[in-house]
Amino acid sequence: MTTHRATAVAVLGSTNMDLVAFTTTAPRRGETVTGREFRTLPGGKGANQAIAAARAGGAVAMIGAVGDDAFAPRLRAALAEAGVATDGLRTVPGASGIAHIVVDDEGGNSIVVVPGANGTVAGLAEGDEARIAAADALLMQLELPLEGVLAGAHAARAHGVRTVLTPAPARPLPDELLSLIDLLVPNEHEAAALTGTSEPLAAARALLELVPEVVITLGAAGSLHASRTAEPVSVPSVPVRAVDSTAAGDTFVGALAVAAGEGRPMPEAMAWASAAAALSVSRPGASASMPNRAEIDALHRSAPHPWTAP
Repeated sequence: MTTHRATAVAVLGSTNMDLVAFTTTAPRRGETVTGREFRTLPGGKGANQAIAAARAGGAVAMIGAVGDDAFAPRLRAALAEAGVATDGLRTVPGASGIAHIVVDDEGGNSIVVVPGANGTVAGLAEGDEARIAAADALLMQLELPLEGVLAGAHAARAHGVRTVLTPAPARPLPDELLSLIDLLVPNEHEAAALTGTSEPLAAARALLELVPEVVITLGAAGSLHASRTAEPVSVPSVPVRAVDSTAAGDTFVGALAVAAGEGRPMPEAMAWASAAAALSVSRPGASASMPNRAEIDALHRSAPHPWTAP
């Protein structure tokens, strides 16, 4: 039986309660529509990536904050139940972060995020640097104050830890942060916002002027990898019936970090992460939709995943 050392992953990011309304068609501006279901589901890009990585087989530590409200115990429990260490999840006065999400029948979503406690993470707390230093990779996003993201990136660089940034929500990135990023993982819209071009390969090449390695996620079209040391590669998605695309990108990033930490070549890691993302979009919810390692392995084995030059 083949064994592997669990990839150690630290996640510096947001923890939200997702308030999800399911409806046939999302409302346009000024329009009211009738939904058919409402759920409260633990989410947040940071917590989503942490849970995805833990279910994919990683040894994961979460760094962030929740409030002292009624949502906080459930948010902590969701992470702990997935096997994520929550010692670095601080409690602060006030509300936890929330995300208001509308999901339509095509599996698309629109989201409004209210940061709450996440907005207080403007730096590292006691023990956080040690959590980062013990990791193989540090995953970060942009739902925390930029000062906190920078502090985490500096700590990772100081300890030789690989930094992975999901630039969402999309915003201009300062040179100081870009200089500390090893792998940037935008979706196609974020890549376009950062580069001014909607053509993925052109966007990837532009991003390589800023960071050494890029993976652009393209939804149903798969993903694109480019680096300064290898030719670009496209990896297809795994076809599934989409139910809810919420957190598909976070599932991909969490699984990708685990696979890359195990030493898999990037195209193979991307194909495995694509299987994880496909499973997540076939189920409702954010963290609730994320697959475990056995499920990812099974779909990955059954699905063709040829990677090609774009």
